[in-house]
Amino acid sequence: MTPALLLAHGAGGTVRANFSPLIPKLSRKRKVHAVDFPGSGTTPRATGPLELDDLADRLVAAADGEERFAIIGFSLGCAVAVRAAQRHPERVTALVLTAGFARVDDETRARMLEWGRLLGGDRTTLARYLMSLVLGEPFHRRMTAEQAEGFLELIALTIPPGTPDQIDLVQRIDLRDELPSLAVPTLVIGTKHDRLVAPGTTRALADLIPGARWAELDSGHAPAIEAPAEWFRLIEEFLTSLP
Repeated sequence: MTPALLLAHGAGGTVRANFSPLIPKLSRKRKVHAVDFPGSGTTPRATGPLELDDLADRLVAAADGEERFAIIGFSLGCAVAVRAAQRHPERVTALVLTAGFARVDDETRARMLEWGRLLGGDRTTLARYLMSLVLGEPFHRRMTAEQAEGFLELIALTIPPGTPDQIDLVQRIDLRDELPSLAVPTLVIGTKHDRLVAPGTTRALADLIPGARWAELDSGHAPAIEAPAEWFRLIEEFLTSLP
């Protein structure tokens, strides 16, 4: 029987925002489960700082009785997926980690600090900043003025209230010591035009995981928007190749 799938979204995102084009296709062969992190979607915001162990356990709890499952993580969700595999090794069959990191570099840290600073100000200014980070330059350049304006409006209207807490967690994560002991089949996918998490940072994540496979997407930090078909292809080929 094909194992189920869990989806772990990124900071300042939701399951729907980060994975919606993939979910119908992934659901054809397997059950797909997901949960929005505190402060995203309909999940209430946390009353204190977020902790990776708690997010990992929340994710596993969303499996809804599934004995075993693979996990697809995106950005922050990659760290959550790794920790879930470490805490529940008997249940996690595989990982797919896209645009992830073992630890963010100084440039990403500075961008996230600016993101956090702008959260308290004008939403249009924040939306323009976020668009410059999440969209790869080639994709951004091809957008019409109308498309860009519509995307800006969407960003401004859909910023989760828990974004500051999720940004704070990203800056505290450091998986470098635990990744060499990760014992689960893993595909790491880099995003070649990423202006938030540098492609080299994601490559460094892959290099720390024993036996990890590597692939790249021709996109920025928004593969669900920029390259959904190719993203799905990479995931599906990996999952169907497993014993």
